[in-house]
Amino acid sequence: MGRGGIGGRPVAVDMETVDSTRAFVRDVKRIVIKVGTAVVTGQDGRLAMGRLGSLCEQIKQLNFQGYEVILVTSGAVGVGRQRLQYRKLIHSSFADLQNPQMHFGGKACAAVGQSGLMAIYDTLFSQLDITSSQLLVTDRDFKDPNFGDQLRETIFSLLDLKVVPLFNENDAISSRRQPHEDPSFWDNDSLAALLAAELDADLLVILSDVDGLYSGPPSDPQSKIIHTYINEKHGKLINFGEKSSVGRGGMEAKVAAAANAASKGVPVVIASGFEPERIIKVLKGEKIGTLFHNAANSWEASKEATAREMAVTARDCSRRLQKLSSDERKKILLDIADALEANEDLIRSENEMDVEAAQDAGYEKSLVARMRLKQGKITNLARSIRAIADMEDPIAHTLKRTEVAKDLVFEKTYCPLGVLLIIFESRPDALVQIASLAIRSGNGLLLKGGKEAMRSNAILHKIITGAIPDVVGKKLIGLVTSKDEIADLLMLDDVIDLVIPRGSKNLISQIKESTKIPVLGHSDGICHVYIDKSADMEMAKRIVMDAKVDYPAACNAMETLLVHKDLNKSEGLDDLLVELEKEGVVIYGGPVAHNKLKVPKVDSFHHEYSSMACTLEFVDDVQSAIDHINRYGSAHTDCIITTDEKAAEAFLQQVDSAAVFHNASTRFCDGTRFGLGAEVGISTGRIHARGPVGVDGLLTTRCILRGSGQVVNGDKGVVYTHKDLPLE
Repeated sequence: MGRGGIGGRPVAVDMETVDSTRAFVRDVKRIVIKVGTAVVTGQDGRLAMGRLGSLCEQIKQLNFQGYEVILVTSGAVGVGRQRLQYRKLIHSSFADLQNPQMHFGGKACAAVGQSGLMAIYDTLFSQLDITSSQLLVTDRDFKDPNFGDQLRETIFSLLDLKVVPLFNENDAISSRRQPHEDPSFWDNDSLAALLAAELDADLLVILSDVDGLYSGPPSDPQSKIIHTYINEKHGKLINFGEKSSVGRGGMEAKVAAAANAASKGVPVVIASGFEPERIIKVLKGEKIGTLFHNAANSWEASKEATAREMAVTARDCSRRLQKLSSDERKKILLDIADALEANEDLIRSENEMDVEAAQDAGYEKSLVARMRLKQGKITNLARSIRAIADMEDPIAHTLKRTEVAKDLVFEKTYCPLGVLLIIFESRPDALVQIASLAIRSGNGLLLKGGKEAMRSNAILHKIITGAIPDVVGKKLIGLVTSKDEIADLLMLDDVIDLVIPRGSKNLISQIKESTKIPVLGHSDGICHVYIDKSADMEMAKRIVMDAKVDYPAACNAMETLLVHKDLNKSEGLDDLLVELEKEGVVIYGGPVAHNKLKVPKVDSFHHEYSSMACTLEFVDDVQSAIDHINRYGSAHTDCIITTDEKAAEAFLQQVDSAAVFHNASTRFCDGTRFGLGAEVGISTGRIHARGPVGVDGLLTTRCILRGSGQVVNGDKGVVYTHKDLPLE
């Protein structure tokens, strides 16, 4: 018999956002759902009615939408044990209660509990206007050569009638004695896998008490969830922890059953039965739980090949770009600037759709503001690109020439890094800036922007690559569209030379933990302004207000205000604090400021709070300020306001930050403001670039030696001169 007619509307699968490994769910019609004892019952052994109700509601939704659902349920033994314990207690004498004996055989528990479990399912489904049926099977049934045909005929008839078949192993009369004596049917996990293959299911969902399969025990913080199981990759690496205190199989049995079903062509997802809407989300293609699929090996190879191909192609294109003359590379940038201005209306239209979608999705206003390409933004970006084009050509620029020996000349020159991977959030204008710097510096580029700006990034990428001539190749700049591809790219330390994450602290930390490729970026923007005792307080007010209020969410905005102790309660400081509060700045105090000003106290200078907050602290002198910044700062941008040149010089030389200012707002720490044309980000590290990173930060050096037949030969015939030569 064929499948029943499909009524209702299947669960909507958004193919733009669905994980690529889960795209098969759009073709799923027949589903086997297996629910384990740990999900059906609570820790006290009683039925978990809330989870059972949620399960039945999801099955009702699927049934209404035309899916054919088959349920394999455990829990009969637990229900039976509860009932037998109750009967034992009410029929016990006082003496029996002093020494209760509550051990019952599993078969007796199963026999008593099966009818009760099915009665509960029947009640729940009846309330939802769903008809269910009960089928009890044992391992012996599947050894009968005629059983399969009879099973299929019965089940297909029930499914045509939109009845939900409920399967359970008949433990009361099972003849098995040893665990796994027949690995094809040992427990309800293996039964579900057997039924899924026998009944031509499109998907098997195994609901467990954990989110899926982990690389180790889920309780171990080092364990990570495995979203797609590949036996060759994960089989020998996984250490199974203790199984749940109820049920028979545990995760090891689930993995064996899932692998068995997948090998027969039935995809399997192991997911949590404790979380709401899990089955619905699986059918929407969300990356939930652990997937077992017989094509997973080829996916892994294909994904790696695709990621590697993008990186290798970008490198090849970058080498062709480097062969062009400086004027030819300059023309590419000028063409890009012209193309952006010519397509401004199209760009802003796509951007507006992103903004509207972000607002509808409830994104924070600050993120939406960063996404928006306001009137005049494209013109400013084009102007920035033209400024980069007019910069001195950095490629092959000679930094040093030395005569090593007669007619033997050493040169150190700039050269591109190779292939850059830039991961950025929310700001589509960053794509334009980064692409321009990559072209000027001769690098290949892979870009991954946030999904919230998907349309904006796509149109900008199309316009920019459209201006790149075929002699270079449009794949010089690749746009990564899937989040999954990031993990694959981060593994390619042999073909990607630098990763630059631009975004939240969490994003940058995650990237650093996930790759061997060098990462350039900063994880915090804890910037200080120190007002020295000799400061001009009017100047101090202007600088502090700008550093904090001009753009509070920026990484170069002031987070901590340090003040010389002699200025405490001075009129100038009081006026400044009042002005900050008028602008909505919430001032927190460290121990000293808290005691003296009675402002809210914060005990740590490295903390999370609103961008409109500011920590205030008093220090004894400039050296105390320097020590404070070096201890609590993030090595981003720090400023001293003083008329004392000696104090200023000590501050500039001893504060160990990427940018250190005297009498200037921290907001000046920006590539464009520094005259770099643009920036790919701000680095607080010490290798190889620091501060706002422009073209120079995307270059490394190479050594060139020009000789006339010289050999070392134990240095016998070489007279070293090591004379500096003028740059040509």
